[in-house]
This record gives sequence, C-alpha cells and structure tokens, in this order.
Amino acid sequence: MKDKPHKTWEKFQKQVSTKSERKLKARKEGNHAIWFGLGMFGIIGWSITIPTLLGIALGIWIDSHFPSPYSWTLMLLFVGVVLGCMNAWYWIERERCSDD
Repeated sequence: MKDKPHKTWEKFQKQVSTKSERKLKARKEGNHAIWFGLGMFGIIGWSITIPTLLGIALGIWIDSHFPSPYSWTLMLLFVGVVLGCMNAWYWIERERCSDD
C-alpha cells in the first residue's frame, strides 16, 4: 500500500512536467500557434464539407436517375455529415495525441 501513493506522486509530477513543457513551447512559438490554429480550423472545416458535398452530389444524381419515394439527397447529406464529423474527430484526436 505504501508504494501506491509514490506512483501517484510520480504520475502527477510527470503530468505537471508535460504541461509546463507544452506551455513553454507555446510561448516560444508565439504567433505561430495562431496560424497553426487557423490552419487546423480550415482542415476541420474541409474535412466535414467535402464528404457532405459529395453525399449531396451523389444523392442528386441517384434521385434524378432512379426516382423513388425516398430522398437519396437527404439521406446521403446526413451520411456525408456523419462521415465528415468522424473525419474531423480523427484529425482532432491525431493532433491532440501528437502534443502529448
């Protein structure tokens, strides 16, 4: 039981050290972080927009060539948004993990 608090303390020290290193790195980079943030914002936006537009285009094509009581445009719009959000989540997690 005595060993467990020691490991907890080491884990806490490592977390504090990692966060302080990250802060120092951010201060050193300065405005670079702002441009990086804007670039990530663009990546996230396009990673949602492209699958959504592709879903809409495919849905319009299906609706015009194969009439049905269901709107393929709306269904594929939804699928495109979901896929785009999953793609954006991937990019965010990838960037978050690369900082740790």
